Amino acid sequence: MNTKSIKEREDQIVEDFSLFDDWMGKYEYLIELGKKLPVIDEKYKNESYEVKGCQSKVWLNAEMKDGLLHYKADSDAVITKGIISLLINVLSGNKPDDILNADMDFINRIGLKEHLSPNRANGLTAMVNYMKKFALTYSGQNVN
Repeated sequence: MNTKSIKEREDQIVEDFSLFDDWMGKYEYLIELGKKLPVIDEKYKNESYEVKGCQSKVWLNAEMKDGLLHYKADSDAVITKGIISLLINVLSGNKPDDILNADMDFINRIGLKEHLSPNRANGLTAMVNYMKKFALTYSGQNVN
């Protein structure tokens, strides 16, 4: 289990991305992250769990366990799968209120949005909003 705060996870991603000199290396790293993404159950690969606003297909589900929200996702595109993997690495395993309050500034700090096509950048925003929507849904159930 990842016990780091959202901010610590964001800082780690910024540090990881700083190891690459150019965006080709960063894209390759994103693809590798996507390959390591745990497989989502096939029952979630339907329209009910599809993130609207993404050029590619992205399926996302969240479950509450012990007061923490855990995300699982998949995509039919390798870069997009890497992006959702990044978001899951940052947000999954946190309290819903912490997820709702996360500013996700690592996205700008690593320059991700500016290096995506407009459609992918819109998809990134849609994924973050969808994840926060799950957090909002579960925020009333956050019992400690």
